[in-house]
Amino acid sequence: MTRGRCCLAPLSGFSGRPGPLLLVIMDGIGIGSPTEANAVHRARTPVLDRLLASSMSCVLQAHGTAVGLPTDEDMGNSEVGHNALGSGRVVEQGAKLVNSAIASGKIFTTDLWKRIEDRVRNRGTIHFIGLLSDGNVHSHIDHLYALVDRCAGDGLPRLRIHALLDGRDVGERSSLDYLIPTEQKLARISGDRGLDYRIASGGGRMKVTMDRYNADWNVVKRGWDAHVKGLGRPFPSAVEAVRTFYRETPSVTDQYLDPFVVVDETGRPVGTVQDGDAVVFFNFRGDRAIEISRAFTEKNFREFDRGPLPEIIYAGMMQYDGDTGMPPDFLLPPPEIDRTVSEYLCGAGITSFAVSETQKFGHVTYFWNGNRSGHIDPSLETYVEIPSDRIEFDRAPEMKAMEIRDKTIELLRSGKFRFGRINFANGDMVGHTGKMDAAVKAVETVDSCVGELMMNVDELGGITLVTADHGNADEMFTVAEDGVKKVRTAHSLNPVPFVIHDARYNGEYLMNCGRKPGLSNVAATMLNLMGFEKVEDYDYSLIRFP
Repeated sequence: MTRGRCCLAPLSGFSGRPGPLLLVIMDGIGIGSPTEANAVHRARTPVLDRLLASSMSCVLQAHGTAVGLPTDEDMGNSEVGHNALGSGRVVEQGAKLVNSAIASGKIFTTDLWKRIEDRVRNRGTIHFIGLLSDGNVHSHIDHLYALVDRCAGDGLPRLRIHALLDGRDVGERSSLDYLIPTEQKLARISGDRGLDYRIASGGGRMKVTMDRYNADWNVVKRGWDAHVKGLGRPFPSAVEAVRTFYRETPSVTDQYLDPFVVVDETGRPVGTVQDGDAVVFFNFRGDRAIEISRAFTEKNFREFDRGPLPEIIYAGMMQYDGDTGMPPDFLLPPPEIDRTVSEYLCGAGITSFAVSETQKFGHVTYFWNGNRSGHIDPSLETYVEIPSDRIEFDRAPEMKAMEIRDKTIELLRSGKFRFGRINFANGDMVGHTGKMDAAVKAVETVDSCVGELMMNVDELGGITLVTADHGNADEMFTVAEDGVKKVRTAHSLNPVPFVIHDARYNGEYLMNCGRKPGLSNVAATMLNLMGFEKVEDYDYSLIRFP
């Protein structure tokens, strides 16, 4: 799909190099303290070490307000990171949009919310499905509580929560910290107001409902079976389910807990989705919300046998994919990111490619392009997805790095492209497993691949940019005051590297890092290195011309 053209102005004294510009995103590889908890520090990384020692390097902020999140206590993530890289400026992101809409009451004034209330007021149930934590990456428990309070205040008689358990963006066994107060809150509302509010089902986010990029539809099917059909291991409460799983498998973490269903005294599920109900998926982040939204809304759905589709209203917290309209109904519009750097490059006739494996393919395409699917100009762009393995990533920490490397070299040497962007997922996906040895191997694999790519770009007379979208492998565990190590599977708050490797550099430009630059500064830098002026409202370039 060809979108509106944006114009670029050439620089007066620098036209770029004759070869291609390659942007390498080492997903999840941040710059942390040199401790035993840092897999990046523990790994043998001769390429990265050499790059970071270069005068053409700096570190970038990749979390909090630098990427549009509410506070600097908020971890960055791949979605907002790629939004910032591709948009060239800081854009208010999902959590901030939801916070504002709830604070103002705007979220409850739409025709959709009124339709939902009308649907369930007399004969139906309102269901909330989503990640139950305060990680603020996919969701926030405060958003759910605001929705529940509104339903209670308006006297909606029946409400069910289908709780997806985190253990990834928060502590790996912290689900009871969220389930217990939630069950207490629902019981208090039910008792005080005479309403029927309960948790109905749930499971760990990596096992239930929250698949992404079509990696494993069985994850979505498990969620569908639990939430809609009431199929899953039965328990009298969600808290009892988690306590039982912990007791039976002491090593299990929240993100990998099996699906469960809450049942009544007779063994019947307390909250399946049925005709006449309404369902709200309360995650604000899109990547792990699209597939379950398709299952609830597509009439010709073929990914698994879902059985009869209930006649319901289904809404996302936001629209998770604007180009495909998924889902059709949503409480808040997604952030509108126009004038992405790829729009400007296409407007200037620049050929480009994007390569990653499945786990991060949407990041170098959909999120990079401002939360929009498809090409900006298919005549100028080539997108390559390399299918990810469907196994635990610590079992094969190399993932698809070598395939990405080889395909990138092929595209570079074709002579058809002036710009390429790629993502190595290893540091993030293996970092999320909490397995140190695997994370070290993942980082070493990426380091080796980056070195080979740089050599090829050098031979072609181009420039290589190396950065990351957030940290993860740089903080694999924390140490408590009593000396006990606690595995950390979440992203870090550490900055990320940014390096310009230009084998033909002869002083034509200088680094211009300023004070705490962020990922949004990369786009203007890329434009300068290709011989174009910075776009007017983009954040400043990380280079300047003497």
